[in-house]
Order: sequence, then structure tokens, then C-alpha cells
Amino acid sequence: MADPRGFLKVRERETPAYRPVEVRLLDFKDVLAKRVDGSAYVKVQASRCMDCGIPFCNQGCPLGNLIPDWNDLVSQDQWELAAQRLHATNNFPEFTGRVCPAPCETSCVLGINQPAVTIKNIEVTIIDEAFDRGYVAPQIPQRLTGQTVAVVGSGPAGLAAAQQLTRAGHTVVVYERDPLIGGLLRYGIPDFKLEKWHIDRRLAQMEAEGTRFRPGVEIGTDISWEDLRDRFDAVVVCVGATVPRDLALPGRELNGIHYAMDYLVQQNHVSNGETMDNQTLATGKNVIVIGGGDTGSDCIGTALRQQAASVTTLAIGKKPPLDRPGNQPWPTHPNLFEVSSSHAEGGERAYLASTVEFVGDPNGNVTALKVATTEYLSDGRRVPQQGTEREIPADLVLIAMGFVGPETASFTSQSRAEVTERGVLARRDDFSTTLPGVFVAGDAGRGQSLIVWAIAEGRAAAASVDTYLQGATELAVPVAANTQALRP
Repeated sequence: MADPRGFLKVRERETPAYRPVEVRLLDFKDVLAKRVDGSAYVKVQASRCMDCGIPFCNQGCPLGNLIPDWNDLVSQDQWELAAQRLHATNNFPEFTGRVCPAPCETSCVLGINQPAVTIKNIEVTIIDEAFDRGYVAPQIPQRLTGQTVAVVGSGPAGLAAAQQLTRAGHTVVVYERDPLIGGLLRYGIPDFKLEKWHIDRRLAQMEAEGTRFRPGVEIGTDISWEDLRDRFDAVVVCVGATVPRDLALPGRELNGIHYAMDYLVQQNHVSNGETMDNQTLATGKNVIVIGGGDTGSDCIGTALRQQAASVTTLAIGKKPPLDRPGNQPWPTHPNLFEVSSSHAEGGERAYLASTVEFVGDPNGNVTALKVATTEYLSDGRRVPQQGTEREIPADLVLIAMGFVGPETASFTSQSRAEVTERGVLARRDDFSTTLPGVFVAGDAGRGQSLIVWAIAEGRAAAASVDTYLQGATELAVPVAANTQALRP
């Protein structure tokens, strides 16, 4: 077992350093600096794990990652076994270890009175070491079932479902409407957070295992949903939640107001070497980002790399506290004030800022935002406080207020699929829809969520599909499952 006094011997929490701001703003490469001591410091950090009798970190992770197990193995320099434990619950730790907000760390028992174990960094170091040392190999199924599955969408949920079903012996084809596989992993997340060679490296493994990829094919347009169902024994819909939440205010029609994801996707195409006509650029502009989440943070980093004149983020709510509030006790994931790598690079952040109107010039271009101080009413509603209006100069406005659900028009019009009141695709506890052989996983059925939940749902849905096709399954189901339906 782990050293029972490890957390007393090593009290300091050490995480990777970032490249200098003035350097990393010159490119879209990974913001983290390479350490000369490689993974040596991670072994020391892993020894801080208490190997708790009840590891709340397992429950904090939707995938149920075996965190104390691989922490102990890392501290003993057993990287291959650590990678095996990691892959037992997570298909893509190189993704979650880079872009997951790490709810596991906020439920770490050590975090009650000391800085939590650096679980996220240990995770990504394990998988990077595993690839570098040749421990990651294709897992080719021993037999083929002769049954076929179509996976629509190649984000984390679709890729997880596809890999699990391929390893179960089914012939799996992944359809993606974009020119390259990866969904928003590839086109939504900037390279400075997730360089795309990490995706390509994993796709090579999946292709060697037998998964087939068909990019540039939009189901519902190039192939109808009914034709797809006729061609395959089962279909897994993993199209994500890509319909953005709008801000319908006076002046919304002005030029220079864009959805955040449209802006990020354009830059990711360019970073990939693709040609992008009429790209929206922040160069020399006063940029306003409406929304304080991860997407808004990505917009900040992108706009600063495009040499924006200024970047201001507006959040309608209060500034989160620095310490865990009493109504969000351990081991829950608290809402705390966070400084991402992009926030550290520049720009301003304004809280209690309610946008009232988009202001424009006679040519129809946005020039400013009229903003008022947010007032909280007794019923919990947030409204602009009268008499507090002010204008903030703006040449480019990016709306980063999240997503309301998946694009459902073609799916519902070409089949009898149902949509819930929340705007997501209806499904049962086993991820099946009312259409025989059709399953839904990830944000398309859950709503906007985290990458770790998408992978968990893809794995759980794959087990349900395998049961549907074979009558039983040996595929693992994440521990976050209640029966087979994952719940927050």
C-alpha cells in the first residue's frame, strides 16, 4: 500500500509551470512548459495520496477512476501498471487530464485541511509516459460478432462508445460532418489547451483496433437517418449540444456580434492549416466576451493571441468566493473564483454586469455595449438595476453563454424521435430511444456538460448497445451509473 505518512512528508502541492505569458501569446502551442526533470516530481506528488479507506475521489469522478491505485503505482515507479489501471475506467485520459475541471480533486480527502493531491496532473503524466514508453497498444478483439454499429458524432462520447463497441467485436463506423474526426475536441478547444496531435495519436490506435471513420459525412443530409438505421444493427447518436444560447437584446443584429464557438472553430481550422475565408479576427479590436465559463476563457486566450486591443469578460452574477462556501461542503464540487491560463494572460473581468443593449454606428457595426449593474430580487431573479447603465467600447462581441441543446431538426423530421422539454433527445435509463436499436449518449441526451461525463456516457451507452445486440455484455459501466443511466 501507499506510504501512510506520505502526505505528512510532502505537504507542498506542485503543479506544472506555464510558459512565460509574453512567449506563449506568440503562438497557439501548449501553454505548459516542459520540465527538465520529466516525470520525477510526479512520483513525489503521487506519494501524497492517503490511500483512503473510502476514496471520495472515485465518487467525485464520473468515470470512477481508480485514483488511489494508480497514485500508489506511480509513487513506486510502476508506470505500465498505472496506465492499465487508468485505462480500466477511462478511454482517453490524455483529454480529461488536460481539459477536465477535475471534480476528483475537490473531493480529495486530503483537501479537507491541505492542498488536494494533484490528481489531474498525475493522470495526464501517466498517459503521456505510457505513450512515450510504448505501453499503449491496439486492443484488437479476439472475435467479430458480425453485427454493425453506426456512431454519429466523433466527440468524446462518440469516440468512447466506438472504442468500447469495437473492442466488444462489433464493426463500428463513426460518422462526422466536419472534415476531420474529433468533434469539439478538435474544433472547439484551442490548441493551447489541447494540441490536436493528442487526438490523432489516439485515433491511430482506434483505427488499428478496427474502428472505421467517415469524416465529411452529415447524417440527415448526405445519408438520411432512416437509411442509416436500415444499414446498421444499432445506431448511437452522439451529436453533442451545439445550439448556442442567444442574447436577444436591442442591437443584436449589428455586425461584429458572434457566437463564441463560431469564433473558436474558425481559429481551430486555421491552426490546423486549413484555409478560412473571412475569418473573424480580434486584431486591434476592443473585444467583449459575454459569459465567464470555459468557453469564454478560451475566447480570451484566442483574442489575446490575435493581438486584440483589449479584452473584457462580462459575467452577470457575483464574483465567486476564493474559499469553499458553507453551502457547498466537501466533497461536493464548489463554485470558486478561478484564474485560468487565459485569464492570467491579460484582459479584465467584470461581475454583476447585465448587458442591456448593443450599441452601433450608422453603418450597422457594433461600437459599444450598454451595461448595468445586476440586481438580485427577493425571488432570486437577476435584473439590470435602473440608473446604473454605462457603455463599454466594443468592436467585437463574443456570446459565450453556453448551449441549449443538440441540433434535432433532421433527426426528428426523418424519424419518430422525441425531444424533451429541455430540448435534448429523449432516452430511457439504458440510453435507448423509442426507436428500436437507436441510443443517445453525451450532451445530445444530457445537455451541455463536461468531457468526463461525455466519456462516461459513451462507455455506459456502449454497454447497453452490446447488451441489445448480444443479450449480455462484459463491457464495464462507470460507477457513476444509477442502474445504467448516468446522473449528475
